[in-house]
Amino acid sequence: MSGPARVTLAMTGASGAQYGLRLLDCLVQEDREVHFMISKAAQLVMATETDVTLPAKPQAMQVFLSEYTGAAPGQIRVYGKEDWMAPVASGSGAPGAMVVVPCSTGTLSAIATGACNNLIERAADVALKERRQLILVPREAPYSSIHLENMLKLSNLGALIVPASPGFYHQPQTIDDLVDFVVARILNLLDIPQDMLPRWGEHHLGIDE
Repeated sequence: MSGPARVTLAMTGASGAQYGLRLLDCLVQEDREVHFMISKAAQLVMATETDVTLPAKPQAMQVFLSEYTGAAPGQIRVYGKEDWMAPVASGSGAPGAMVVVPCSTGTLSAIATGACNNLIERAADVALKERRQLILVPREAPYSSIHLENMLKLSNLGALIVPASPGFYHQPQTIDDLVDFVVARILNLLDIPQDMLPRWGEHHLGIDE
């Protein structure tokens, strides 16, 4: 198995709930254990942008997401914002990789300053201090100088900044194709197999030789 066996996935209150849901589904299909967290703002965005409405309580949410993705029992673990005993809160228990998608600029700022006001921020702080893979997927336009400075700071600390900016060289036909572009890039960075997007230069891109 290439890539991490366990992944922390957090969703915060930027537009782009589809990216987080699609990544969750892909991680489950690739038999990865997922430690999942979502902010209240992200739940509101999800209810606005998709037909998915998550239960409020972590245990009920875990059951819902397991059924939604077809996950095996225990494959998805959901934690509340103040569940400080969760594995993701400690360097000795957290998975080797974390993705925040979508990542709000507020969450970006909190991670950049080490705020740790909730479990999502603490989990990201753990990833940074342990020098583990941290992928942040912001979705904002335009970016202010504050946003850009926070991104630069986090990049210098080892985080990967992957704006939710889909490309078009794969000739997308649907919104799902655009979502898959970004999710495929995340999976590539995690070194987890995906067949949604061919790598640049591969013959089946349809580019003439």
